[in-house]
Amino acid sequence: MFKSIPNYAQDFLEWSWDQYQPLVDDLLERKLKKENVDQYLGDWSRLLEFWSETQARYYIDTAMDTTDEAAQNRLETFLENVFSQSKAADQKIKEKFLASGLEPTGFEIPLRNLRAQADLFREANLELLAKEKKLSLEYDKLIGAQTVMWQGEEKTIPQLRPIYQDSDRAVREKAWKLASERQLEDREAINHLWGKFMPLRMKISANAGLPDYRAYRWSDLLRFAYSPDDCVTFQRAIAEVVVPAAERVYQRRQERLGVDTLRPWDLLVDPLNREPLRPFEDVSQLEEIAGVIFQKVDPQLGGYFALMRREGLLDTVNRKGKAPGAFCYPLMATRKPFLFQNSVGLHEDVQTILHEAGHAFHVFESADLPYYQQSEVSMEFAEVASMAMELLAAPYLTLDQGGFYTAQDAARARIEHLEENLTFWPYMAVVDAFQHWVYENPETATVPANCDAQWADLWDRFMKGIDYTGLEDSRITGWQRKLHIHQEPFYYIEYGLAQLGAVQIWANAHMDQAQAVVAYREALKLGSTVTLPELYTTAGANFAFDAETLRAAVHRMENTIQELEIF
Repeated sequence: MFKSIPNYAQDFLEWSWDQYQPLVDDLLERKLKKENVDQYLGDWSRLLEFWSETQARYYIDTAMDTTDEAAQNRLETFLENVFSQSKAADQKIKEKFLASGLEPTGFEIPLRNLRAQADLFREANLELLAKEKKLSLEYDKLIGAQTVMWQGEEKTIPQLRPIYQDSDRAVREKAWKLASERQLEDREAINHLWGKFMPLRMKISANAGLPDYRAYRWSDLLRFAYSPDDCVTFQRAIAEVVVPAAERVYQRRQERLGVDTLRPWDLLVDPLNREPLRPFEDVSQLEEIAGVIFQKVDPQLGGYFALMRREGLLDTVNRKGKAPGAFCYPLMATRKPFLFQNSVGLHEDVQTILHEAGHAFHVFESADLPYYQQSEVSMEFAEVASMAMELLAAPYLTLDQGGFYTAQDAARARIEHLEENLTFWPYMAVVDAFQHWVYENPETATVPANCDAQWADLWDRFMKGIDYTGLEDSRITGWQRKLHIHQEPFYYIEYGLAQLGAVQIWANAHMDQAQAVVAYREALKLGSTVTLPELYTTAGANFAFDAETLRAAVHRMENTIQELEIF
């Protein structure tokens, strides 16, 4: 048992490797046997929590302000002086534990994961992985710095999104093209960065003795429940079942707008020319009402969110210099999450806070698991936690439930959400298929022009119904603006699979909302102590790729849209 270790995050944030080394030595020198394995795993877990939370807090600081050089220096110093050493040390501890032959109860799945991680580890990759993280920071800086002048005011690209809801089509077009032109200004810079990512990743996979980077990431992401061939099956099912449904969504929108073709600036405006939904005026209102909704879903979940607000574990407003996107980062030593998003006053901000809070609830619900390795949840299920929360919270969006909207506006918001989910699956298929192509053809894909061409082909296959005539440069460079492609390769099909699981949970809620929430929470509590299919089953869903399961989900979604249309 460690004799003296910090109890609070701030106490170890400035630790150097020399301070960690005695803890590592203790674990490497300590005799490991059945009688002390629980204590050993507990101490090892605490060490991993320190490293994880330190990196998390430094990363969060850089995301909150990409112009903060001091924050970036702190992260880079950690990556240079602690990250690589921690990975090497953890590998030695893993090897010791695996050599012991001990198999503690409740540790079967983590043990399987540890074996895979130990097999994948190569000390030669530590420096390369640190370089990859630095390249990711460069990507964040490029995207975070993209601003335009709109009516005399500097705005970030996300801050233009409310203008895409303007009923004046000319205004929408002007704003969309302004954003596109600014994004295309960084085309060569992102291409240059891509030229650094690709050889680095090829080297990482070669060092690991694997045939390609896809094989490396499959092992790195601990994908035991499915294969690349299953991804192709899912893509085909989406093409067969969802693409026609998405086309129906686009066709309905085009007819209601009364336009000859649907252009990219026509996708967010209300098709019936109603005023845009403006659910809140500032982020404090967003957070307050979201808290009421979570309380309605489940009092314990509401309590978790209230705690996050009290303790400053939210950063929800968009501002210049802030990194793009949204995330929920677990603070593993503190056993609490941090929620990050870029809110600009749209309904999608409501969906985002519901989504990221689902991740946060996962952190809270699994916090009682004794070992760090039991909390490393597969993303295919972690995204179920978030996407299901969006749907489970839907009944409480109305004012009479403490939510944001009148019954009519809530119906409108739910229709928009379901239509977005339907149109998301085809887009997800583009991103996933693109990444398979990239790493099956790395030499070809290192040339950005080839990536442009492949993205365009996939777009034409899956994204039917949107007219990009005259906007070809924007269409073919869409891969540049999908941060997962650059920062988290192959991490995207998780969203598609999880959405299918979430819709099944939501279908259960149609029959019994309370029981669906109970099953959802039971699954979150399991962390990674059971297999991925077992997690889905506990939550009330099937882990599936087939057209029939997808067809049932699409049928439920389209029927609900029709029912909500009466409002």
